[in-house]
Amino acid sequence: MEYVILAVVIAVVAVGATVGLVVSGRRRKQVEPPAPARTPVVTAPPAPKTEAPEVAEEGAAPPTAETTAPDAVEPEVEEVVVEEAVAAPAIEVPEPTAGRLVRLRSRLSRSQSTLGKGLLTLLSRDRLDDDTWEEIEDTLLTADVGVAATQELVENLRTRVKVLGTRTPDELRALLREELINLIGPDFDRTVRSVKHEEGPAVVLVVGVNGVGKTTTTGKLARVLVADGRRVVLGAADTFRAAAADQLQTWGERVGAHTVRGPEGGDPASVAFDAVKQGITEGVDTVLVDTAGRLHTKTGLMDELGKVKRVVEKHGPVDEVLLVLDATTGQNGLVQARVFAEVVDITGIVLTKLDGTAKGGIVVSVQRELGVPVKLIGLGEGADDLAPFEPGAFVDALLG
Repeated sequence: MEYVILAVVIAVVAVGATVGLVVSGRRRKQVEPPAPARTPVVTAPPAPKTEAPEVAEEGAAPPTAETTAPDAVEPEVEEVVVEEAVAAPAIEVPEPTAGRLVRLRSRLSRSQSTLGKGLLTLLSRDRLDDDTWEEIEDTLLTADVGVAATQELVENLRTRVKVLGTRTPDELRALLREELINLIGPDFDRTVRSVKHEEGPAVVLVVGVNGVGKTTTTGKLARVLVADGRRVVLGAADTFRAAAADQLQTWGERVGAHTVRGPEGGDPASVAFDAVKQGITEGVDTVLVDTAGRLHTKTGLMDELGKVKRVVEKHGPVDEVLLVLDATTGQNGLVQARVFAEVVDITGIVLTKLDGTAKGGIVVSVQRELGVPVKLIGLGEGADDLAPFEPGAFVDALLG
């Protein structure tokens, strides 16, 4: 009997265990399905990361459209906002050119006082003997006036001082001022020909070796012309110097002038041609072409400059060829002037860096060398420090 009861108990326990396993299995099946529903909750946070596309390619459960759409749009919106926030450069109003040299007189006089004051001191001596006149000659030669011009000036001064007799400081200053102005040449036409004509815009070629400030001068000249009411197009034909086109374009943007440029190392004549063509299309007054400025001793490159002029002339005449010279180079600048004059017909000179250690006599010697006038002078690093040359104001600055 006891064995029968034990067997019954064991059977009951076994049945209960079996039922429990079945029930728990059913419960497990009921609990397991929600597991996938939790997947979006786990994967949702990484959605904003840039790695989201990689996860999708590897076969992971993709996040829902509701969670990804806003995040995908936000970067695009931010990029658009950044692009729209970039404002166009403000157009500047250049300083008027009338009387600009007079306003810059103090800057010029500080660097040129040695010449003017030295001459006045020598002429004020009680006795003007041969030794004194030799000192006057040396002062003029040191200032790069040139031998022929120095001899002419000294001879005129000796004659007039002898005739004048008495020599008060005011009389000496007036005498020296008059002779220096005559030496510089008051009758030269120093106007930069930049007025539009029937065939199209006036064309100005800016030439010179690298290092004289040619590209900067071209940009400043654009400001001079804009200040005088001209509409300008710039041609960046100095394609051999890195960043020359960028530099010129920056100058143009500041005054609202369009810059035509080509590939670095490209054909300068092609860029010059396109610039004039663009100037005709826009109906501007003046096209300024910044030419290549390799060393003047390179015959091939000088021939290239001649090619630029010939190609531009297919549109019409070149109105100006301005030679930019560094005034601090003295006689070396005259050598450059001779070489350039053999290739193109120089019509005017721009002297830069006259506010530094330059010697004012270069104005006289370079004009006599080429037979063309100094039309503009540079007196500093400022945007409006390029001034039309005025003989009277220049001599007044020399004399202090």
